[in-house]
Amino acid sequence: MNKSHEYFMRAALRRAETAAKYGEVPVGAVVVCDGKIISGGRNKRETAKCATCHAEIFAIESACRKLSGWRLFMCDLYVTLEPCPMCAGAIINSRIRNVYIGTRDPKSGSFGSVVNFNDLPYNHKPELHFGICEEQCSGILTDFFRSLREKKKSLLSEEQVN
Repeated sequence: MNKSHEYFMRAALRRAETAAKYGEVPVGAVVVCDGKIISGGRNKRETAKCATCHAEIFAIESACRKLSGWRLFMCDLYVTLEPCPMCAGAIINSRIRNVYIGTRDPKSGSFGSVVNFNDLPYNHKPELHFGICEEQCSGILTDFFRSLREKKKSLLSEEQVN
C-alpha cells in the first residue's frame, strides 16, 4: 500500500495530540524511510524542563539510532509546525531529504516564516513542502493556546474573588 502525505502527517498529529494532553505545545513529528514510519516524537519541554526537547529532535535522534547512523538522506520528516532554528539545523545536519510541514510558525519558523535556513549557504538543503493537513495542524495549536488563555483568565478571576 502506498501511503499518502496526509497519512504520515496524521501520524505526526497524533503525537501532537499526546503532547497537548501532557500540557505541552502540541507539535508532533515522524521520520519516514522507504514508506514506513521509523521514528516519531512530540514536544516534551515542559515535562523534561529542557529547551531542546522538541518533537523533531526526538524523531531525528530515534531515526539515527534505528538506522545506526547520523545521515538520514533517504528519510523524510513530517512535522505539524514549521521547525524553529534549532530543529531546522538538526534537519540540515542529518541530511533529511524532504520536510513536510503542516503549518507555518510566524514567531520562530526557520524554513521561510522568520528566516529561511535554505537561503543560507549550508551544504544541504532539504526540499520543503508546506500545507499538509494545514487546517488540523493549525487548529490543534489554536485550540491549545485558547485553552491556556481561558485557564489563566479563570485563575485570575478566582484570585480576585479570594
